[in-house]
Amino acid sequence: MLEDAQHIKSELIEWRRAIHRYPELGFNVFRTAELVTQTLNGLGIETQNGVGKSGVVAYLGEQPGPIIAIRADMDALPIQEENEVDYASQIPGSMHACGHDAHTAILLGVAKLLSQKTLRGQVRLLFQPSEEVADEDGVSGAPRMIEDGALENVDAVIALHVDGKLKTGEISIEEGWVGAAADTFRAHIIGYGGHGAYPHQTVDSIWLTSNVLNALYAIPSRQIRPLEPSVVTVGVIEGGTADNVIPDTVYLEGTLRSFSNEIREQLIQEVERVLSITRSLGGDYDLEIERGYPPQHNDDQVSAWIRQVGIDLLGHNKVSGAQRTMGAEDFSFMTQITKGAMFNLGVKLPDSDPRYLHTATFDLDENALPIGSAVLAEIALRFLNGDL
Repeated sequence: MLEDAQHIKSELIEWRRAIHRYPELGFNVFRTAELVTQTLNGLGIETQNGVGKSGVVAYLGEQPGPIIAIRADMDALPIQEENEVDYASQIPGSMHACGHDAHTAILLGVAKLLSQKTLRGQVRLLFQPSEEVADEDGVSGAPRMIEDGALENVDAVIALHVDGKLKTGEISIEEGWVGAAADTFRAHIIGYGGHGAYPHQTVDSIWLTSNVLNALYAIPSRQIRPLEPSVVTVGVIEGGTADNVIPDTVYLEGTLRSFSNEIREQLIQEVERVLSITRSLGGDYDLEIERGYPPQHNDDQVSAWIRQVGIDLLGHNKVSGAQRTMGAEDFSFMTQITKGAMFNLGVKLPDSDPRYLHTATFDLDENALPIGSAVLAEIALRFLNGDL
C-alpha cells in the first residue's frame, strides 16, 4: 500500500494545496466539501452530502460485512498566515494552522487507493466540518455527524493527526486516555462598587476575585489526587473602568482539562466551591459551565492494529508511543460510540525547527501525505480481510 500511495503523491499535494489556499471556518466548509465530493465522484465513489450540516460521507465496498470508518476534519482556524509560500492562504485572517488540509487530502488518497481494491465489507470515509469550534448550540462537527448516522453500524473508527514535532516517516500511537476533556467556565464575581477612596463602603469585586484566583489555581495541586493530571487556567479577566472606581463585578473565563470522567466532574464541583468563597466575604457570583469535548480514549485493540501496520510499512524504529496531551479533539465523541483510535503522523519539515499547531507559521512536509494515506488504507484493508 505504501508503494501505491507514493504513485499518487502529486495528487495528494495538489489536493492539500488547493484546500490550504482557501481555508474555511467551522461548519462553513462548503468549498472544501465540494472539492471532496467532486474528487470522490470522479473516482466513482458514492457520497452523501450535508451530513452534520456540511460534512461528506463516502461509502466504499459492499454490504453485508464489517464496517470501518476513517475520519478527517476539514475546518481551518481564524489565524493570519505568515508563511511565504505559493500555496499560502488567500483568505485574510483564516489559515489551516492545524493540518486539517492535510487530513482531508490524506483521506482522499485513502479513497483513491481503496477504490482500486476489492473490499470484503465497507469502508466509510467521514469528512467532518467544525472540529475546532461549536455551533450556536455548543455542538461541534463530530456529534453533528453522529446525529446524522455517520457511525451507524460501524465496527471501528480510526483517524490521524499531523505532528510537526515528529519526523516524516514516523508515527506515534498510545492506547488508553491520550487527550483531555475540555470544559469552559464563565463567572461573574459580584460585589458592591463605589469610590476607590472609600473601600470600606463597598464589597470590592476585584479583591473578591483575587481570593477566587488563588483558590482556583490551587485546585489541581490541592484538591485533585496528585497522580491524576488536571489543568485549571483562567484566560479572561475583565473588570473596572477607572483607577478610582471600585467596580460592581468582575468577569472571569477559563478552561478545565482532565483525562477521566471522574476528575472532570470533580473539577467542575471544585470551581463551584471556590466561587462560593465570595459569599463568605460578602459578595456573590454567577457561574456557567459549558461542557466541551470528552477525553479521548484509544481502544487497546485498535491501537495495536495501528502499531502493527506502522511497523510493517515503516519499520519498527519508526513507530513510537504518543505523548498524552492536555489538548482536546472532538474525535473523542466518535470513540464514545464505537471502538477507535487516533495516531500521530510525523510531518516535521526537514532541516527546520518544529512547526507547532495553531500558530501562524505552521506548515508540514508534504512527503508525509502518502505515508498517512497508506497507513490508513492498509489498516482498513486488513480489517475487512480479517488480517488484524
